[in-house]
Amino acid sequence: MAGNSKRQGAIRKSGKGALVGSGGRGKQRLEGKGPTPKAENRPYHSAAKRKKAAEKGATRTSSKVSRPRDREGIEWVAGRNSVLEALRADIPANAVYIQQYITPDDRLKEILDIASERNIALLESPRGELDRMTDGAVHQGVAARIPPYAYADPQDLVDDARLDHDDTFIVALDGVTDPRNLGAVIRSSAAFGVDGVLVPERRAAGMTASAWKTSAGAAARVPVARATNLTRTLTSYRKQGFAIIGLDADGDTDLNNLDVEQVAGPLVLVVGGEATGMS
Repeated sequence: MAGNSKRQGAIRKSGKGALVGSGGRGKQRLEGKGPTPKAENRPYHSAAKRKKAAEKGATRTSSKVSRPRDREGIEWVAGRNSVLEALRADIPANAVYIQQYITPDDRLKEILDIASERNIALLESPRGELDRMTDGAVHQGVAARIPPYAYADPQDLVDDARLDHDDTFIVALDGVTDPRNLGAVIRSSAAFGVDGVLVPERRAAGMTASAWKTSAGAAARVPVARATNLTRTLTSYRKQGFAIIGLDADGDTDLNNLDVEQVAGPLVLVVGGEATGMS
């Protein structure tokens, strides 16, 4: 009808022109929520409940496993081959840890047989605990604990030897840093009837699993003593009547020309380190 087009209700909007936005108020509703979480990560999903129950069970199991204290001197041998070789070499392990639910093989069976025969404790442990004890080493589910070596007192080498004979023979190592060389010296010392091996307390190789292995069992027969001050200990030996001889490639006297009478009786043979020789 004429004249009705001017009424407010009859006005038509063309849809053209500037549009008024929301000012970003609806932005969050348009954003995606990312990928769907795994079932075990959804709090109310049955898979998440099963995972939580399994974690609680693992915590209870690990609390029952015997955990060694972190004491100075304890050493770990990790891996099936390494543990088996250590036990074959009579390294004095006091515990063997076996991972739970491990798949056995011939090596593991022999490890169990040797440990049972020698009354070595066999303990079951979760994999995470073995990882922690071996400091992340590749243990293949097996690790052996080697207790700290009980070093003899330097004077005990003399006193114990004199109970059997007067001609005490001691080998002193001055700065040998490779445990395998220490083990080799111990093995040779056992063959030549040496009464004991003397090593410095600092900057020198100690009785590790490598030294035990290289000694081929001789470390169980030849005592090793540690000297706080090697020079002072050798001086004490000299005052007790020992002859002190040092092996040096640049020495003045050849071994073939050594006067036997000079070395008759108690003797200390000093061997220098791999790089610098005697200090």
